Amino acid sequence: MEEEVKIANTPSKKSKTPSPAYIAATWIVLLIGVVCYLIGLYNAEMQLNEKGYYFTILLFGLFSVIALQKSVRDKLDGVPVTNIFLSISWFGTLASILLLVVGLWNAELLLSEKGFYGIAYTMSVYAAISVQKNIRDAEHEK
Repeated sequence: MEEEVKIANTPSKKSKTPSPAYIAATWIVLLIGVVCYLIGLYNAEMQLNEKGYYFTILLFGLFSVIALQKSVRDKLDGVPVTNIFLSISWFGTLASILLLVVGLWNAELLLSEKGFYGIAYTMSVYAAISVQKNIRDAEHEK
C-alpha cells in the first residue's frame, strides 16, 4: 500500500516543449512591446540623439536578457558557462535597466510618457526571455 502512494505522488516525465498557444502569445507580446516602444519613440518630441539613446537601450536590454537567460539555463542544464560571461550577462541586464531608469528620471517627459516607456520596455525584455526559453525548449525536444 505504501509503495502505491509513492508511485502515485511521483511526478511524471512531461515534455518541456511549451504549447503552441503559449509560444504564439510570447511572440505576440514581444512584438507588441517592441512596436509600441518604437512607435512611442518615433512620435516623441525629443531630439534625435535622445531617440537614439532609448533605441540603443532597448536593443542592449533585449540582447542582454537573452544572453542572461541562456547562460543561466545552460548552467542549470550542466552545460559549461564561464563565470565571466555569466557576470557580463548580469551586468548588461542590470545596466540596461538602470540606464533606462536614469534616462527616464532625467527626461523632460510627462509622467504618463515615462510610464509608457517603462512598461513597454519591461514587457519587451520579459517577452524576449520567454521567447528565448521557448526556442530552447523546442530545440531540446528535437
